[in-house]
Amino acid sequence: MAGTNPRAARVAALIQRVIASSMEAQLHDKRLASVTITDVRVTNDLQIAKVYWTQLGHDGREQGERKRAKQALDQAKGRLRSLVGSKAGLRLTPQLQFIYDEVPSEAHEIEDILAVAHKRDEEIAKARETAQYAGDADPYKHPEERDADEFDDDDEYDEYADDLDDDDVEGNGIGVETLEDDAENATDEATGDR
Repeated sequence: MAGTNPRAARVAALIQRVIASSMEAQLHDKRLASVTITDVRVTNDLQIAKVYWTQLGHDGREQGERKRAKQALDQAKGRLRSLVGSKAGLRLTPQLQFIYDEVPSEAHEIEDILAVAHKRDEEIAKARETAQYAGDADPYKHPEERDADEFDDDDEYDEYADDLDDDDVEGNGIGVETLEDDAENATDEATGDR
């Protein structure tokens, strides 16, 4: 389990500095020339330190260089542990486990995916420059562009209301004279007067 207490974090940072500086100054191994220590995680009981490393290799030879660097780190593990113990001043020096860090290589894959997406965006932008609309560029009508003989709903309602006589319309919109005429017709039919 990776350390979550502050002491484990301090020890991890110290181990990272000691190993990184020792690889340059103490270990004169050409196989470790392009190795970088990316992170160190120490367990809470300070027994194990996982040292994450990566390597900037040459194109086409990454696998071989990585394998040789791993061998060099495993061979130098005891010497690095004694250097960490002497510089850190710890009563018990953690065991070192070297783990290749996959994050930088995954970052290159992400960069490649982003480059492909950027290229597609450029192609779409070029296609848009020469593209034309199938119909009108703006199919929606705007109020300032209406003809004089076009009416909106409010104009049609106002025109309809002006046609009605004021005494034909009661507050609820039913014509009073029409109701009176219907009542007279019903009475005439009942009495037989026409």
